[in-house]
Amino acid sequence: MSLTDEQLMIAAGKGDMAAFEQIVIRYQQFAWRIAYRHTGNSSDAEEIAQEAFLKILDSAGSYRSSAKFSTYLHKVLANLCIDHVRKKKPQINNDFFGGKEFTEMPYTDLQIQERDKAVKSAVDSLPARQRLAVILRYYENLPYSQIADAMNTSVKAVERLLARARKLLESSLSVFFEK
Repeated sequence: MSLTDEQLMIAAGKGDMAAFEQIVIRYQQFAWRIAYRHTGNSSDAEEIAQEAFLKILDSAGSYRSSAKFSTYLHKVLANLCIDHVRKKKPQINNDFFGGKEFTEMPYTDLQIQERDKAVKSAVDSLPARQRLAVILRYYENLPYSQIADAMNTSVKAVERLLARARKLLESSLSVFFEK
């Protein structure tokens, strides 16, 4: 029988490093992916993911399972990603879309590359909190409530962040919306 994330965290808080290792195994790719999409740099993403798990391990003794562990992880990652932006201007990587291609319109390879580059640039130019909200919502498909928890804000504030981000992105990418 597999233990829940919350049970593993409680065990880790009592010194069970094998339990914490299970948490890391379950979430390391997710943590790296969020950080990578935010920083555009593999080594920065690895550093942020490692720092997130170190912070979580450090606070494991005081962990309370009042919320899902994944929400707690999102919050730690969000704070670290925002701190990273304050220290260093992020660059979006070439694999921002995770290998997904859009098939709504028959684009040539060159058009797809041009569109992807424009979207990367537009997302990169967003303010840090808007950018993080966009990544969590549209690339990680998190519900507004989890984004709000991760960003330590309200659902209404997340809605406003995303609305402002969409407006900026629409303005930056208007050439792709023209018919």
